[in-house]
Amino acid sequence: MSTSLRPEADMRRAARLVRWYPASWRERYGAEFTELLLAEFADRPACRRRAADVIRSGLSARLTVAGLTSHVIEPSDQVRASLATLCCALAAFLAFGIAMWSQLTTAWQWAQPDTAATRAAMVMMSGAVVVVAALALAGAAPAAWCAVLAAVRGRPGLRRPVLLAALGAVVLVAGSHHFENGWPGTGALSWAHQDMVPGGVAAFCWASTLSVSAYWAHPGALLSFPGAEIAWMAVSPLAILSLVAGAATAIRRLDMPARLLAFQARLASCVALGMVGFLLGAACWVLAGSVGQGVGQGAPFRPGLIDVLGLAVMAAALLTAARAAVSARRGAGLALPPAR
Repeated sequence: MSTSLRPEADMRRAARLVRWYPASWRERYGAEFTELLLAEFADRPACRRRAADVIRSGLSARLTVAGLTSHVIEPSDQVRASLATLCCALAAFLAFGIAMWSQLTTAWQWAQPDTAATRAAMVMMSGAVVVVAALALAGAAPAAWCAVLAAVRGRPGLRRPVLLAALGAVVLVAGSHHFENGWPGTGALSWAHQDMVPGGVAAFCWASTLSVSAYWAHPGALLSFPGAEIAWMAVSPLAILSLVAGAATAIRRLDMPARLLAFQARLASCVALGMVGFLLGAACWVLAGSVGQGVGQGAPFRPGLIDVLGLAVMAAALLTAARAAVSARRGAGLALPPAR
């Protein structure tokens, strides 16, 4: 490479490395750090250890901004960042968890479980769904009200995420309500305790998580579905992403009172505990069925590979949510003034 092109190439290398850091960090330190990297390139043109150190530091900075490290940032920012991260983790957890639970509720309509593991899983998951949903609603309601008021009053940076979240919610609810009529549990034969989960709730949850399906790996079978249903399987994840991305962005930008932040942080810990209960129920069913201890003997209740993968995703989401909850409680303790 000619010397005339070297500065331009070094600038591109520096820009690529700086992008490992979050946007807020780049806005504050990006120019200074770029100059430092250019000086490093002049002294040591090739150094793999330097690139690895920058990447590691950049990822650490991103985790800090997400409220997932022990590094303390401004307390209220830390709580909001942690709550936004928990919101994303909870969405991933519920997307796979509700799909798994819907599979069980559908089978529950048609056949009586013949194993204790299936019954325990159904009871634990159903109870955890109610608890997590109630806690999430208790936390979302005051935050949503604050966000809407701030957006109406012209708070910069809030209108777009609020509208994005509202649009995602409307599409998800309307689409799920429309496609719940195709729930495969409709018309099942009656048996004792069949109605542990209301049919309307089970159908809505099934329709909202149709996209979490092994049929994506089997195009031939997928194409046998009605075109509208395939379209909904493609659109519903976008609606969920819009809802979660809008909500997380609004949380990060919303100025909430310190006591509300503390309340949200306490709820975050309770949500994480509810997620633990749900995951234990799901693991009870999937792992028992995977090793052939009875649960897999009945076809309607047999877990598949998508359930095993879903369990792994849920476990990772739970670890992230638990770490975010701890960080939120720590930040809330620093943000809330001591009682007199």
